[in-house]
Amino acid sequence: MNGSNQQIEQLAQSAGLASRAGQWQEAERLWQQVRALAPQHPQALYSLGIHALQRGDAAGAQELLQAAHNAAPQDPMILLTIGVVERERGNAEGEWNAIQAALSRDAYFLAGLLAKASWLERQGQARAAAQAYRNALTVAPPPPHWPDMLRSQLEHAQRKLDEYRDEFSAFLEHRVGGPREALAFGVRGRWQEAASIMVGRSKPYLSDCNQLCVPRLPAIPFFDREQFAWVPELESRTYDILREMRQVLRDEQAEFTPYIEYQPGDPVNQWRELNHSRRWSTYKLWSYSQPVDAHLARCPATRAALEAVEMADIADVCPNAMFSALAPHTHIPPHHGETNARLVAHLPLLVPEKCTYRVGFERREWTVGETLIFDDSIEHEARNDSDDLRVVLIFDVWNPLLSLAERAMVDAMMKAHREFLAGAQS
Repeated sequence: MNGSNQQIEQLAQSAGLASRAGQWQEAERLWQQVRALAPQHPQALYSLGIHALQRGDAAGAQELLQAAHNAAPQDPMILLTIGVVERERGNAEGEWNAIQAALSRDAYFLAGLLAKASWLERQGQARAAAQAYRNALTVAPPPPHWPDMLRSQLEHAQRKLDEYRDEFSAFLEHRVGGPREALAFGVRGRWQEAASIMVGRSKPYLSDCNQLCVPRLPAIPFFDREQFAWVPELESRTYDILREMRQVLRDEQAEFTPYIEYQPGDPVNQWRELNHSRRWSTYKLWSYSQPVDAHLARCPATRAALEAVEMADIADVCPNAMFSALAPHTHIPPHHGETNARLVAHLPLLVPEKCTYRVGFERREWTVGETLIFDDSIEHEARNDSDDLRVVLIFDVWNPLLSLAERAMVDAMMKAHREFLAGAQS
């Protein structure tokens, strides 16, 4: 770097420091010195244009910014600032052209996307503006990482997008609510979710398995109880099962162990608060396909009821069966299960108010004695917002969309997986 270039670089750095410190006159003086040494210096021209704009000298700002653009034609920020000057001059068309020119250089330029949405909003094009705000929010980082200089604009964008979604949702309900209610009860939820996705309030929930994913199975959050012949018999035994659960809860509380038990060094992610916590505890009856004989011996009615159910049998995966106890004011965070080859069933036993369950888009409340059967490979979570304990009997059953031959294939694949892992360790 020769002496002149080094001097320019030092002056530019000093000007930048002065600007960040709010020393505007000093910054402008330093940029003037840079421009005297390098008349086509883009940053000097741009910064001097900003200073002119701050003084209310729109014509001077336009001249300086146009010179900066000529020196750095691909810089979208210079073009966007030219748009700001045009706005100050009352030239809406000129502002729009500058915004479009900036986005033609960088279609993902966040400040440019926000400027485009703001322009549309000021022109009374509320719905087009909402679409543009949505594009900006899609490009933006998560809210905790929003740039400070754009935070107020992004918060405004979120408000406008929420208003748009409320308006769109109400419009859809008005137009299609009647036809949806004419559908069979079991499929209405699908079209409620379709409307939520169209409006932008939610995204499709897909099967996401920790181990074996069977492709081409539909991601059905909750299955109809009528699809399972064993449900009436199981539900008829609810109070026998409840009596045994109360007995072990009273006499063997220490046997209710934490459901989440990651070891030191394991990544716990969303399970940090519940790891090794008795706020979510279980009394195991079957565990990873093995019966827990001591517990089953204390719960003969429960054992008989479960043995009458066609529980899923997959090598070292299931059946699992347990009394699951969720403490007051405890949240089980969103998570996914092991495989969509099996479903998970809940027989609710103790259910205070303010207890809810979500699988994908659908939310349900537990009702004592009414089985919930769901695909736990779809994101799901549970809440107990009451002051009392919630307990359900949980167990695994086969996904009824699999044939007997496919069930055997599931078991064979999981056995092969275990054998491969064992060989890799030997």
